[in-house]
Amino acid sequence: QVQLVESGGGLVQAGGSLRLSCAASGLTFSRYYMGWFRQAPGKDREFVATINWSGGSTYYADSVKGRFTISRDNAKNAVYLQMNSLKPEDTGVYYCAAKKGVFSRDTVSGDYWGQGTQVTVSS
Repeated sequence: QVQLVESGGGLVQAGGSLRLSCAASGLTFSRYYMGWFRQAPGKDREFVATINWSGGSTYYADSVKGRFTISRDNAKNAVYLQMNSLKPEDTGVYYCAAKKGVFSRDTVSGDYWGQGTQVTVSS
């Protein structure tokens, strides 16, 4: 069965950095768009970033553009989210998702989801 397992979350001070990882198994990884979403307490899950099959095309939410970088390693079946200049409003549970089609920043959709990893940014 398909599994997406996130790791790398934690507690960091504002201005700090974290690198999230998502290890995928049970699917032909290189055929899937990959995305990162997040959910803050009391709020809906929202789009953060996405990357295409080859890694040659990326797209970000306006709120993270210039601070976050999504990347993938198809040889390792992994996708990453490098988060720099973190702000308290970046706090939330971060989810990795896989989708055969293109992710939309306006809808939360994915064929497969991970269980999430907590990111907490203190002020």
